[in-house]
Amino acid sequence: MEHIFTDNIKTVLKRYFKKEADEVFEKSLLIQYINEKTRSANRGSKARSGFANLYTVYVIIEDYIAKGFGRKKDYSKYKGAAFSELFVRQRELPFGSKLQNHALNNRMNSEFQKYFPNSEYIPILRNLETNKYWINENLLKIRIGKSAFNISKALIEIINEYIKTKQDAFQRFIKSCEELQKVEKTPDRKAREFIIGLLATNVDARLFEIVSYSILKYYYNEQTIIWGFEMDKLVTENFKLYKTGRTNANDGGIDFVMKPLGRFFQVTETLDFKKYFFDIDKIQKYPITFVIKSVESIDEIKNKIEKNAVKIYSIKAIVKKYMDCIEEVINIPALKERFNEAVKQGYLNKIFNEIVIQSKVEFNYEGNTKSIK
Repeated sequence: MEHIFTDNIKTVLKRYFKKEADEVFEKSLLIQYINEKTRSANRGSKARSGFANLYTVYVIIEDYIAKGFGRKKDYSKYKGAAFSELFVRQRELPFGSKLQNHALNNRMNSEFQKYFPNSEYIPILRNLETNKYWINENLLKIRIGKSAFNISKALIEIINEYIKTKQDAFQRFIKSCEELQKVEKTPDRKAREFIIGLLATNVDARLFEIVSYSILKYYYNEQTIIWGFEMDKLVTENFKLYKTGRTNANDGGIDFVMKPLGRFFQVTETLDFKKYFFDIDKIQKYPITFVIKSVESIDEIKNKIEKNAVKIYSIKAIVKKYMDCIEEVINIPALKERFNEAVKQGYLNKIFNEIVIQSKVEFNYEGNTKSIK
């Protein structure tokens, strides 16, 4: 499938492989994979970027090149790249400072196999005992007629081009936010439309979590509870929503926590019941609210989760126990309603500022990262 960024990929290939560039594009599964993963390049900062799996390929090939392989040196005798060094390098790259280890462990290989189920090769080879990694060199060598081409350097340059494109898109996003912040008399309608535009199914998962948090934080802010340990010492306290860590973090399935009720919130974009039940198991079946990046109705979402779960578990009592743990489902339409309520309460600017602050932190906009090579 070709898209806007495919032209960038082919331009890089032409610099390296001249007239054979198109054939290299067609024959290389790794290039085909990267072509799939870079579809969001020109969709702006809101589209899912897919850096985790791309950076897994990037850092291992970068190590391959740095150690002098790809020429005459025998890669089969290489002792492998250390996981710790690869993981550190991933986090040095732009937008990579908060990446988890899932892609290096297996996620990249799993996704590759979904795209190319008939491939006899997997991209990432690893020794679980030594925690050492290799790129599958068979996927780097493309034979065309009597000639063989090594695509390692071209792959690095293609991913670099994608990084620069996404950096430009995100910088434009931040600039747009800052320009709206500077104009004190910005029409509320313009600011509201901007935020509503971030509540979409094609929005990057991290940005969706940030926007969801910013809206819910101020939506609940005016709500109160009267409580206390003694009847004559009751207090009135506003609800406060806290982020528990970085977005997409492996933090036990809790994205937000509300005081003083102790409500748990998890943001997700999948309707796979296994993910929901897994999150529920991780917190010992404590009630949890799911914020879901979906425009399907709440009833449709719940019914779909339950219906698919029954197919697997078959025992309705087990499924019911899990479903009872879903305290509430908040979908995109519900988020929009809560956003409008928060705006009525006078929180538009605070929500907007919260999105900007959280985005800069999450995407390491002001942090120092080592440049791409």
